[in-house]
Amino acid sequence: MSAPDDTPTSDRGPRVAFFGPFGTFTEQALRTQADLAQGDLRAYRTVPDVLDAVTGGEVDFGFVPIENSIEGMVNFTLDALAFDHDLVIIREVVLDIHMSLAARPGVTIGDIKEILSIPVATAQCHRFLREHLPQVEIRHASSTAGAAQLVSQDPSLQVAAIAPRVAAELYGLEVLAENIEDHDDNQTRFVVVARGGIPERTGHDRTALVVYQRADEPGSLISILQEFAARRLNLSNLISRPTKSGGLGDYCFILFAEGHVGDDLLADAMRALHAKQGAVKFFGSWPRADEQTHDARVHADQRWQLAVDWIESLRHDMPGG
Repeated sequence: MSAPDDTPTSDRGPRVAFFGPFGTFTEQALRTQADLAQGDLRAYRTVPDVLDAVTGGEVDFGFVPIENSIEGMVNFTLDALAFDHDLVIIREVVLDIHMSLAARPGVTIGDIKEILSIPVATAQCHRFLREHLPQVEIRHASSTAGAAQLVSQDPSLQVAAIAPRVAAELYGLEVLAENIEDHDDNQTRFVVVARGGIPERTGHDRTALVVYQRADEPGSLISILQEFAARRLNLSNLISRPTKSGGLGDYCFILFAEGHVGDDLLADAMRALHAKQGAVKFFGSWPRADEQTHDARVHADQRWQLAVDWIESLRHDMPGG
């Protein structure tokens, strides 16, 4: 883990921790954000290390992966945010992901006996590995760039990494094969986390919640979903996760809803969940990277405002109205 730095943020720009080492896809995504990339960038070994640094005040922001279009949610990031930290997501960044097979100069594919990478990356390259390297041993590294770094230090000349091209170049490796991911439209969503602060609503926002049930009983999930369905609020993702503290069978639901806590409809749904369910944890409302607005939510917002106006007109006729 990087050592803490007491240099004031204003002198060097924002202090930003990211899932490292240098050369990861996370760093590439971070460098697309001009306001963050010009700051003090610090590579941390694991996602929990990044989040710990933000929580502890060592840095101002953390930058971590949260979802891949092939493998789905990055559960170790999701769980850490949901259960271990009181941080909020303030931004998302989507990056096209292209995997490369890289090894030390002079190594050929026929020489390779071991592959180093992270499970998410090797899972995205199943077809290539099955067709070209079916007998190799797959070993886990802390990150894709970490795999490239380890391969650059391995004297055996029988080890290769699945890593970004930029990491291969950074650590002096040769790229043996490019774009080895199973699907051309492979993308990863990254998020910026902070100790507090909610960005202003834009009209194309996303909100994340953790909902704990009062009891595991028939209809408990329906009672949660009805709060969104009744208000025509779209859920872009719904994940059931063990609570980590209640034993087997004790689950909560992590929801990603279209909308912002500043929207009346979404705020009303959150209010109802807070009143009816065991507990609700909010961990962010932020602009969507694609800036798309869900049509159903727009129409629901319009109908909601009409309903508010109707009630107000009725109340106007009350004594003292």
